[in-house]
Amino acid sequence: MATYAIGDLQGCYKPFQQLLDLIGFNSANDRLWLVGDIVNRGHDSLSLLRFLKQAGDSVKIVLGNHDLHLLMVAAGLARTNPSDTLQAVLQAPDRDELLHWLRHQALLHVEEEYVMVHAGLLPTWSIVQAQQLAQEAETELHQENFQAVFAQLYGNQPDHWDESLKGYERLRVIVNAMTRMRVCTPEGKINFSFKGSEQDIPAGYLPWFEAPNRASQEATIICGHWSALGLKIQQNLIALDTGCLWGGSLTAVRLEDRKIFQVPCVPREATMR
Repeated sequence: MATYAIGDLQGCYKPFQQLLDLIGFNSANDRLWLVGDIVNRGHDSLSLLRFLKQAGDSVKIVLGNHDLHLLMVAAGLARTNPSDTLQAVLQAPDRDELLHWLRHQALLHVEEEYVMVHAGLLPTWSIVQAQQLAQEAETELHQENFQAVFAQLYGNQPDHWDESLKGYERLRVIVNAMTRMRVCTPEGKINFSFKGSEQDIPAGYLPWFEAPNRASQEATIICGHWSALGLKIQQNLIALDTGCLWGGSLTAVRLEDRKIFQVPCVPREATMR
């Protein structure tokens, strides 16, 4: 039995299948951990959702910002962007089943020494606290009246954590940190506009995983979201967004021995940003 953590798919179904062939994935014995952004901008989000939904317990998924965007658009609470490729999902006969399944995925997955999240964790959050906060947010996202919750998700404020936060502001910080964060100040103020490489980080900010005395540093965090960062593996970090969508590669890491598997993503998988 092996566990493979895989980077952002973003609708790139064909490279995903090629990667599964490369690793010899067997759903009876192996498991896949997917770091979120399952859908959007690639060519076949619909096939990905259908495949993953039927895969059952062999797949663990955390939600990414593009997954939440799909749910927002489907609920009539957000407009599509020019680069979105969501129409096939929105028009599918099994749309409601797929979206219900997607909405009930987790924001955070913790197992033994590993923690999987799409973007990152704020510096002050311990693993125990992050689990509690993720469960708070998941309870809201999973409720039947989810439209009221989703209507309050978009926005960049508050841009830092405060224990006294309540209601939708509290929910927004939790979701934004776990699905959108790349850099923050040492104190945990998030810069939402930055998407560049480590060399271009604005003064006063640093990669969230390099925050001094980060409370979650005893665990190995598996994440994606930051394609300009690329593959970055350290003792307590496995960052896996290697830009398949942009014509880079799709990456899997076997957690048992940290062996890396990659397939190239042909140029037609890349779309305009």
